[in-house]
Amino acid sequence: MNLLRHPSLIHTGKKSFRCSLCENSFGQSSHLRQRSRVHTGEKRFSCLLCDKDFGKSSHLKQHSRIHTGEKPFSCSLCEKSFGNSSHLRQHSRVHTGEKPFSCSLCEKSFGHSSILTEHSKVHTGEKPFRCSLCDKSFFNSSNLKIHSTVHTGEKPFSCTLCDKSFSKSSLLRQHSTVHTGEKPFSCSLCEKSFGRSSILTEHSKVHTGEKPFRCSLCDKSFSNSSNLKIHSTVHTGEKPFSCPVCKTSFSRSEHLVRHSKVHTGEKPFSCMFCKKSFSQSSSLTRHLRIHAGEKPFKCVLCKKSFSSSSYLRKHKNIHTR
Repeated sequence: MNLLRHPSLIHTGKKSFRCSLCENSFGQSSHLRQRSRVHTGEKRFSCLLCDKDFGKSSHLKQHSRIHTGEKPFSCSLCEKSFGNSSHLRQHSRVHTGEKPFSCSLCEKSFGHSSILTEHSKVHTGEKPFRCSLCDKSFFNSSNLKIHSTVHTGEKPFSCTLCDKSFSKSSLLRQHSTVHTGEKPFSCSLCEKSFGRSSILTEHSKVHTGEKPFRCSLCDKSFSNSSNLKIHSTVHTGEKPFSCPVCKTSFSRSEHLVRHSKVHTGEKPFSCMFCKKSFSQSSSLTRHLRIHAGEKPFKCVLCKKSFSSSSYLRKHKNIHTR
């Protein structure tokens, strides 16, 4: 910039260069030329390492760091570095908790404008990204990409500590807590901690008593949608989980997992007091009552107590004869 012209342009705020195609004005002719490329689509700055073109030299400079791996913008609060200053500004909000982008339709705020844009589709119902293999649509392209793995069976995110793979990086992160034992999400009302924020959210309903998911066929309510879905099989009789070894089907996946041990002979739950092992944790719990002498199931018609509810049910037949 001509230094003699600098005071009048910067300090007076004068913008004498007006774009003929829109209402924007600029203090420098070079800025007007840059703006005109937005309208013309001209991209005169080309990357020598790939076929991408850019309208500004600064954009080309930022792009070149993808090839060089250069990350000159470092966070002063952690060890992370970034290829451009805007990414560093976005990252800094992780530390400050700042959420400057607020939704005009609800009370939610976000750290990135892009997340606000995606969130707004919740209100508009807009789902522009459609799967070509089924009738599902999504708010953004990343969710469509994740969904596509349902059709392809692709699981590109592999655990380095076991042989499990996942379709989402978030599922891999959740899984990793199985190995580390990490439970970073703590309940503010009791001493329990959880490996996933979603489990903490569900747990909090134990304290509030909230059960927003109501069955349309009976008066039962549930704290989460998955429990409602499981409950609905009581009415429909649906048993979607089938054993590959025999023809037995189950309404819940955990019942199938429990049943599969009949075929494998697996008994992973061992008693610490004797050599007995069990295929189910509930069976071990019942067995431990023998050592403890605990009999929590009491008959209301006589004074007898039992170590399991099944023994109590059998006993009640004596009174009904």
